Amino acid sequence: MRYIKLSLYIMTFSLFLLTGALTLYYGKETFHFEPEESPEAEAATTEQKLHFVLIPEELDNDYWHLVEQGARDAAKFHNVYLEYLGPKQANNDEHLKTIDMVIAGLVDGVITQGVADPEFNTLITKAKEKLIPIVTIDTDAPESDRAAYVGTDNYYSGFLAGKALLNDTKGEQKVAIITGRHEAPHQKLRVQGFKDAVATEKRIEIVAVEESNITEIGAVEAAHQVLQQHPKLTAFYGTSALDGIGIAKVVKSQKAEDDLYIIGFDILPETLQYIEEGTIEATVVQFPYQMGYEAVEKLILLNKGEKLEPLQHTDTKVIHKDDLPISPAAMNGGMQP
Repeated sequence: MRYIKLSLYIMTFSLFLLTGALTLYYGKETFHFEPEESPEAEAATTEQKLHFVLIPEELDNDYWHLVEQGARDAAKFHNVYLEYLGPKQANNDEHLKTIDMVIAGLVDGVITQGVADPEFNTLITKAKEKLIPIVTIDTDAPESDRAAYVGTDNYYSGFLAGKALLNDTKGEQKVAIITGRHEAPHQKLRVQGFKDAVATEKRIEIVAVEESNITEIGAVEAAHQVLQQHPKLTAFYGTSALDGIGIAKVVKSQKAEDDLYIIGFDILPETLQYIEEGTIEATVVQFPYQMGYEAVEKLILLNKGEKLEPLQHTDTKVIHKDDLPISPAAMNGGMQP
């Protein structure tokens, strides 16, 4: 009797297992399906995108947005994934932290403004050891292990500004320089180039060099201070994108457009407006869109193992009212966005 009960238990249990197995099998066949991958998804799996990061001096800045646009257009054209990360306002510590973070993320390349700080050089060496190429942009760091610099020859651009002042003015000139930041390497080069260009002309006297902290309000405050201290001033030179705009606002508020010569930097829309109306006489044109575009292309080449010349200078020139209007292609260094 016990043998019969045991046999019944075994048969019942076996039947339960069989039923469960059949249920699972037919359920899988009935409801399971393989997702269809799009051609784009299949391509992404066969060729992983390169991942680059652009780290500007500050995120919310019209000049750096032009750099970003060039980089994004190049990234889109070459099928590269690009991130735009960095400090909201110019801050070396935040800038360095961002570089350290993206290195830890093992990205395929970094585009960053050079920073005058020993820690910057340490981080660039760290990136090189991890086989992450670094391209400096706008501001170089030649003593670091960066692979290449893409951007303006800042000394030459300052020299061009000085030559423009000499060509555009006559007689004695008392000149004030408003610069973004005293310790920023590219700003120092723009100041030095200007000084060297006018050094042999006894009619030119540089009476002040003030800092704007690369803000328009900073340029306004600096220009006001200079005019109070030097009422016989005849000319201004602004070395960063917002300096000329800030200077122009002060000069207009004092109705001194006919008495003060202004040469600025870059071609932001407001700068061009002031040139058109005659408040700003000239501006040094660099090409941030071109910088961003070419920096991405240089990183692609570096990822392919190619060797590059360390200095990849982009175009620079001075424009006056007679050169307006400027075509979009000209504003992008001859490149179509």
